[in-house]
Amino acid sequence: MEGRDEDVRVGANRYSERQALGTSAQNISKDYNEAPPAPLFEPVEMHLWSFWRAGIAEFVATFLFIYITLLTVMGVSRAKNKCQSVGVQGIAWSFGGMIFALVYSTAGVSGGHINPAVTFGFLLARKLSLIRAIFYIVMQCLGAICGAAVVKGFQPSLFETKKGGANFVAHGFSKGDGLGAEILGTFILVYTVFSATDAKRNARDSHVPILAPLPIGFAVFLVHLATIPITGTGINPARSLGTAILYNRHHVWDDQWVFWVGPFTGAALAAIYHQVVLRAIPFKSGN
Repeated sequence: MEGRDEDVRVGANRYSERQALGTSAQNISKDYNEAPPAPLFEPVEMHLWSFWRAGIAEFVATFLFIYITLLTVMGVSRAKNKCQSVGVQGIAWSFGGMIFALVYSTAGVSGGHINPAVTFGFLLARKLSLIRAIFYIVMQCLGAICGAAVVKGFQPSLFETKKGGANFVAHGFSKGDGLGAEILGTFILVYTVFSATDAKRNARDSHVPILAPLPIGFAVFLVHLATIPITGTGINPARSLGTAILYNRHHVWDDQWVFWVGPFTGAALAAIYHQVVLRAIPFKSGN
């Protein structure tokens, strides 16, 4: 019993101070390093292998993303009835699940953007240079084109009859409806990305870096559930461009601007909301 009493005393006195809970915990100062703003132009990084390696990672990740998700869309399209396919929910899970897996796999190399809208948001937040942002977007678009090309090569007739999984505003909705859906959908995604990768939150909660890909993938899943009936869910200009090039129909190109203006606007709003409103970074001393 004496040993047990000692264990109890040690356990009770293990922490000398009470741990704050809820909103009180937010007032505890934690050591974390806020990364300095990335320079707009940094030509020296083009001489580094890490720069090119990151671009290759974005290309491969976007290629795999489009390959798996488009094959899922084609599989649902060819099913004779809903009971023989995964349905819209399965398509949404495919997009969200691939983002979860690929962000986890590539975050340590390139940041795991896999989306020009995410890259654009990070550029506005000064988290990467203009040169790197342009390089990422080019590699993402090339990866999406190649991914769509492989899917079309596998099933050329189905690809054509099922409209190549391309994004366009559905019948019954206006282009304004589609634009609004893309802005809000991308806002949710990019806001989640900023929150999941926030430096201050990572310092406070050690589990956040490990779990970061999960909320990002889940956000993609939920946005797809909501907006597939409206636009087929773009929220990723590279995905929309890749399928548009391979499908190549007038009505798809007529709506293409929606899937660039919408995501870029949503990403810009998310960057402003997180960096200026929530984190107040421009108003902090030293900035």
